[in-house]
Amino acid sequence: MQPNTLLDAILDEAGVSHAGLAAHVNQAGRARGLALRYEHTAVARWLKGQRPRGQVPDLICQVLAARLRRPVTLDDIGLGVPGAPAAPHTSSLPGFVERATALWRGDEQQRPHVLDAPAMTGTPAVMPVWEWENPPEDTDVSRGGPHRVTPGDIEMLRAARAHYEQMYRKTGGVATRGRVVGFLNAEAAPLLRGGYTDATGRQLHRATGALVAIAGICAYDSDAHGLAQRYFHQALRLAKASGDRGLGAYVIALLVNQALFLREHRQAVAFAEAALRAAGRRLTPALASDLYAMQAKAYAHLGDGPGALSCIRQAEQAAERIRRGQEPDETGYVQPGLVNVQVAEALLGLGELAAAGEHAAAAVDNPAHDRGRVHRLAMLSTVELRRGDADKAVLTAVRMAEQARGMESQRLRDRLRAVREHLLHSGCPGTAEAAELIDGALRVPL
Repeated sequence: MQPNTLLDAILDEAGVSHAGLAAHVNQAGRARGLALRYEHTAVARWLKGQRPRGQVPDLICQVLAARLRRPVTLDDIGLGVPGAPAAPHTSSLPGFVERATALWRGDEQQRPHVLDAPAMTGTPAVMPVWEWENPPEDTDVSRGGPHRVTPGDIEMLRAARAHYEQMYRKTGGVATRGRVVGFLNAEAAPLLRGGYTDATGRQLHRATGALVAIAGICAYDSDAHGLAQRYFHQALRLAKASGDRGLGAYVIALLVNQALFLREHRQAVAFAEAALRAAGRRLTPALASDLYAMQAKAYAHLGDGPGALSCIRQAEQAAERIRRGQEPDETGYVQPGLVNVQVAEALLGLGELAAAGEHAAAAVDNPAHDRGRVHRLAMLSTVELRRGDADKAVLTAVRMAEQARGMESQRLRDRLRAVREHLLHSGCPGTAEAAELIDGALRVPL
């Protein structure tokens, strides 16, 4: 029995307590000749997943529709026909908004069924990408709500995205996620339920989608992969509503990165191809370079050397076309040297140690934000060890461990552990001291 997060969310929106809903349902039932005696304990059971009997689901819809002054369906309250297929992402934007905000609320309240959701595989993992790429499009995203959304509201969402992205880069996703999710619940959810024209709605959905993507990045960085995937899928649906293909391609790049981590290498290749194919003129050089570089890593893992080398060439060509100031805010993560470190990893997988070393060194030589620098140093240390340069690898590992201080990130911890294992396995002089330094960083609980 799964908790009914949709009913929980819509009760919160309507401002109705458990006891209040029970009393209103009893009153509505009397008008139909029903003698109902529900109390708050019954509502608590419904929220835990128990399905009300008889006409009660319809009465709940009636009560909430009167309170919210809009139609409320059984699907809106999580009481649709059991076993019926879920509505596709593109069918009802208002319904999607309710499902999305229910997830945000469950995350903020630390609901186990939300936090511990497993990552989807197969068709459920692929369908959101297919639906983004294919018709139907949203012809009108306007909404009649109680409060008009203003340009200032949209600018606030954009500023929040930039703020939380910088926080993530400096302190990691574990420390940042709660802040982002709290903002989504307090600020973004009421705006999505507000009133706006189609033009304003497009901007609103774009700004919210970019912010939801940051929530997904933080969940991914916290090892909550099922939750991260659901945030990425939400961001993709919001990108579709905005009409911005470039934003959708950016979100797919995040899904590609997650697929690589989960070792779904064929899925990573397919998703990257979908983004490269469907984004069209909205695909910027920075995003193209990252997508091709991640494809190269996937092909290397699959043992496809020609495929990996072809993608490396395309990634490098796209990187040469990057012009700062001509990229959207979201692709700011594609900083000088990022493609080098991605390519180094792909070349390492192909056994091309000399070329991998050149790219890893070039990546470290370029300036990067704090988080990116840890990843670059980790890759360089790994390549140096593989090439037999233990002294260099130890010095690089020490720099990496010092750079990682103060960051709360499961992904960075993965990097630290991997480098530590490589150091100890090599048995070279000085590696034990570097491993001990890494141990010190890992002892601090997140």
